[in-house]
Amino acid sequence: MRADRLVAATLFLQRHGRVSAARLADHLEVSVATARRDLEALSAAGVPVYPQPGRGGGWQLVGGARTDLTGLTEPEVEALFVAIGAADVGSAATSALAKLVRALPTTFRELADIAASAQRTESTGWQRPTAIEPAALQPLRDAILRRRGVTMRYRRRDGQRRPVAVDPWRLVDKAGTAYLLAGSARGPRTYRVDRVEAVFIDEERWVQRPDDGVLDDQWRRSAAVVEAARTSVTARVRADPEAMAAIEELFGTGFTPLPDDGEAKVSAHSERGLAEQLAGWGSRVEVLEPVGVVDRLRVIGEELVTRYGRPARPSSSEPSGPRLTMTP
Repeated sequence: MRADRLVAATLFLQRHGRVSAARLADHLEVSVATARRDLEALSAAGVPVYPQPGRGGGWQLVGGARTDLTGLTEPEVEALFVAIGAADVGSAATSALAKLVRALPTTFRELADIAASAQRTESTGWQRPTAIEPAALQPLRDAILRRRGVTMRYRRRDGQRRPVAVDPWRLVDKAGTAYLLAGSARGPRTYRVDRVEAVFIDEERWVQRPDDGVLDDQWRRSAAVVEAARTSVTARVRADPEAMAAIEELFGTGFTPLPDDGEAKVSAHSERGLAEQLAGWGSRVEVLEPVGVVDRLRVIGEELVTRYGRPARPSSSEPSGPRLTMTP
C-alpha cells in the first residue's frame, strides 16, 4: 500500500540522509518514477523533503528533520492503538505496529504498548453476539489503559450477584461477545462483560500487568474450559440448506459439518439445552442421534401441545352464537 511506502521512505531518509530516487526505489522495490512520486507526495503533505540538484544531489529531509508523529494527541494515540491491537490481523500488521510505537514520542510509547494489548478479537464465536455494547465495556477499557484496579458488581450464571475486586488486564472480543481477563485474590479469572452490572475504579490501586504471552496463555486456557463445558453433548442432525446455514451461525464453534450431504454435528452443554435450541426449527431439522436429545425434543413437543393444542377460541370481533339472516 502507498501509505506503507511513504512511512518506509521517510524512515529511510532519516537513516541515510540524502538519497537518490533510484536508491530509494531499490529499497522500496518499486520503479524510480514511483519512488519520485512518493517523495513529491511527502513534500506536498508537509514533510520537509526537498530535492538537491547537481552532482551528488538527491532527496533529503531538510535540517535532518525527523517525523515522530508528535501531531497525535494522547486520546488519539490511545484510540489508534486500541483499534490496531483489537483488529483480527496477521504478522504484517504486528510488524507495522512495532514500527509505529518506535516512531511515537517517548512519553506516548508506554501508553501505546498498553493500548495495543488492551483488546483482542476472535472472529469465531460461541453464541450470537449481544446487540448492544455492554455499559461496563468502556470503564473497563479505561481502567486497563490507566492501570487501575476495579471493583465490579458481577452476575454469576446462577443469577447471584456479588462484588469482585480485580486487576483488569485485557478485553477479548469473541465474535461480538466481550470477555475480561483479570487477576483476582484467587488467581487469574475470565469474566463475561455483559454480566458486569457496575464498575468502580480504584484510583489508589495501580495494576501490574502480565506480559502479552502470559495473557495469551490465560485466554487459551479459559477458552478451552468454556469450549469443553459447552460442547459436552453432541447431536447429529439433518436439515435443509437454508436451515443448516442458520444453525451453523447459531452454534458457532459448536457446529461441525459432516461428509453426508445435509448433515452436521451440533454441540451444547446439556441435552435439554441442545433440544431447546433445535426445537424452534420444527420439522425442518431432524435429530438423528443421540436418543437422549430426541427424547428431550419429544418432551418439549408434548409441553407445547399441552399449552397450545386446544381448539382456537372464536375471535372477539365475531359473534359466537348462531347467525341470523335477515330476509326482505
